[in-house]
Amino acid sequence: MYTIPELYDLEHTLARDYLSGFTYPWEALKGIKDMILALGKTLSAEEYDQVFENVWVHKTAKVFPSAYLGAPCIIGPRTEVRHCAFIRGSALVGADCVVGNSCELKNVILFDHVQTPHYNYVGDSILGYYSHMGAGSITSNVRSDKKLVVVHASEGGIETGLKKFGAMLGDYVECGCNSVLNPGTVVGRHSNIYPTSCVRGVVPENSIYKNNGKIIDKE
Repeated sequence: MYTIPELYDLEHTLARDYLSGFTYPWEALKGIKDMILALGKTLSAEEYDQVFENVWVHKTAKVFPSAYLGAPCIIGPRTEVRHCAFIRGSALVGADCVVGNSCELKNVILFDHVQTPHYNYVGDSILGYYSHMGAGSITSNVRSDKKLVVVHASEGGIETGLKKFGAMLGDYVECGCNSVLNPGTVVGRHSNIYPTSCVRGVVPENSIYKNNGKIIDKE
């Protein structure tokens, strides 16, 4: 349940061809910047405006005046980037997404219909189709001891070789308000995270992550 096909439907992102070259999604984190730079040059000028150098915004997207778009980034069709959103760079934001007030994105892929609407930090992460982060929920992307991130799976640790790795959210994941996804978190498709949870390790698909690390199957 850690592989890209098990977590994501690649038909819902412009990064489809890029991601299909990897087994595990975190393997794609190092190359997101270069992927966006290459992809941006292929976008149709009839559909996308290049508003700054290496910043492409679809003509149907709405970017509020106080939002910051750092290069490189791509903002997809009908997406809203709201007041005071801070896109630091290396962000591919899909179609029909919401990047809300005071949210910060850095080195991320957001599939279509992803919502980060209120006070979210998402760094070094990939958020699947229709995933949603409740108000104040964040990804923590660096360990406190600064060691390389390990994915804590049921069969043992999976070494990633990465110092910065936030979370991999599968399609249709719901993260409750003020939840913290610790470095190396992987959440399977259609799973829910309780509000105020501190999550680490792997949450299987079709599960509910409750407080204190308790995980139950969805009915």
